[in-house]
This record gives sequence, C-alpha cells and structure tokens, in this order.
Amino acid sequence: MADPGFVKVAQVSEIKPGEMIAVEVDNEQVLLANVNGSIHAVDDVCSHAYASLSEGELSGEEVECPLHGGTFNVTTGEVLGPPPDEPVRVYKVQIEGDDILVGPANA
Repeated sequence: MADPGFVKVAQVSEIKPGEMIAVEVDNEQVLLANVNGSIHAVDDVCSHAYASLSEGELSGEEVECPLHGGTFNVTTGEVLGPPPDEPVRVYKVQIEGDDILVGPANA
C-alpha cells in the first residue's frame, strides 16, 4: 500500500528506459524519467524560464530544456549547464507492481 501523500500517476510500462513523460501531481507539473529502468521525478518546468522539460531531450541522467538549452540531472535536480542557476525540485517515487506513485518534493 502506498505511503500517505503518494499519488498514482502512471505505469512503469508506459515509460521505456531513456524516455520521459509529464504528469500532474497536486496541480504541479512533474517530469517522470526512466533512467536505465529506474524512475525519477523532478519539476517539469525549467527553473530559468517557463518551459516544459518533458518537451526537451533526455540523455542518460541529463535532460535538456527545449527553450534555452539548459540542462539538469533528473536524479538530483541539480543544474548541469546554463542558463539556469537554480535546481529543479526532486519528488519522491515509489513503485508498486507496475504503478508509479509520486510523493512530496524533497525539502
């Protein structure tokens, strides 16, 4: 059973390794990325300018923003390349069978 605060947002079978999708969790846009079979969740909105990271490119753990080319690590949220200078939030993820559940963002 899911921990309190976690919401089912997708299924693992929907996101092949190397792919990503956008979902909504409590009115927040969240990016789900499958990195080598492991699901990670970060803000889908770039911290630099309003752009959907899920519309960018995923290469390994790195997602590139489609607007200005800034890059973030989808496992840590940290900025890997400018112009962003603020990280994106990382959300807690639980897998139950084929279900992906996303919980609160890490503080």
